[in-house]
Amino acid sequence: MVEGKKIMWMLKKDLLVLWRHKPRLFSIFLFPILMIALFGYGMGGEIDNLPVVVVKQSSGPITDQTLSAIKGMALYDVKDIITDPDNAKDMVKNGQVKAAIILPSDYEDINSSQSKAVTIYVDSSDQMATQTLVPVTQALFTQISTQMGLAKIQTATAQTTANPSSLSAINYQSITNTINFQIVKQYGDIKYIDFLVPAIIALTVMMGAMMSMGESLAGERERGELARLFMTPTSVATVVGGKIMSRLVIQTSTALVLIGSAILLFDITIAGSMVLTIFLLILTALCFVGFGIMVSARVSTQEDYVQMIMPFTMPMMFISGVFYPLETMPWIFQKLAYIAPLTYANDALRGVMLKGLNIGDIWIDVVVLLGFTALFFIMGVIRFNRDI
Repeated sequence: MVEGKKIMWMLKKDLLVLWRHKPRLFSIFLFPILMIALFGYGMGGEIDNLPVVVVKQSSGPITDQTLSAIKGMALYDVKDIITDPDNAKDMVKNGQVKAAIILPSDYEDINSSQSKAVTIYVDSSDQMATQTLVPVTQALFTQISTQMGLAKIQTATAQTTANPSSLSAINYQSITNTINFQIVKQYGDIKYIDFLVPAIIALTVMMGAMMSMGESLAGERERGELARLFMTPTSVATVVGGKIMSRLVIQTSTALVLIGSAILLFDITIAGSMVLTIFLLILTALCFVGFGIMVSARVSTQEDYVQMIMPFTMPMMFISGVFYPLETMPWIFQKLAYIAPLTYANDALRGVMLKGLNIGDIWIDVVVLLGFTALFFIMGVIRFNRDI
């Protein structure tokens, strides 16, 4: 027989327990708000404000109109207008911009019979940005080419009106083929799976390291195993060091299995050093193990631990550029991405695996990850409560 008063008492008891665990209560309400915001603005967003540089090698009304058209499109965030194509290519290579739009030196000469070679030099390692930039830019210059062709026809018509014998000399093919649009992909054709694998590996390491720390520390504390361990002459540093080593070995091994599987199943290639790739995997695992230790240092139950890390782990999946470019996110989420360690792990792994970069090219990512790792471990050891 169901006893209503006892059911209400049990409900009251569970609500009181939840009220006494403020971090768990806070995350229960914060987490769904974060998820709906990230899904709505991320997965449902459009790619815009992609940073580009424009190379202007001539001056005149056509160049000015082209620049105005580029600046007027939401897709482009024009970082600079320069005159040196090599400098623009270096900006793409260094990751300052996603693409360089290079206008030729004869861009203003509409009377020339030669088509003008407009080139887009694009960072193809960002596969989704490339898929958006190339067709939109091509469509823009097709429109501009049509307008230039009409201007040529008007000029030719005026000439034939003044001199009818010149009609046979008009080259209509040169009129219609005013612009020859060329695409140069810096890193060749990169499939979406190639773009996705480095970030999925970093994400797997993050989730594995952080979730396992809940069982490893918070779970053992809840079961009383840590209390029994600290009855022996064992220091906090020893316990933390042992947890670090075990999680590091497990998560690095998992990441290596993922790389091997991606090579066998999807034929991906690692353009850079395999040794550097493994180093980045170890550093990423170390960073998120440290985060797990920091969070689990004070919690008394595994459930509390899970509730506390969920508002961090799930948003990082969406704001760190794992599945789609950061440019699809509102500006506030783009800013938040730069305080998420996963952003730097993704960037470093993609740089090595897709672009073939060396340690000197990704040193900022490495330094930031080292900084996060040191911060997490220091806070974890200082805040570690061996009496709970």
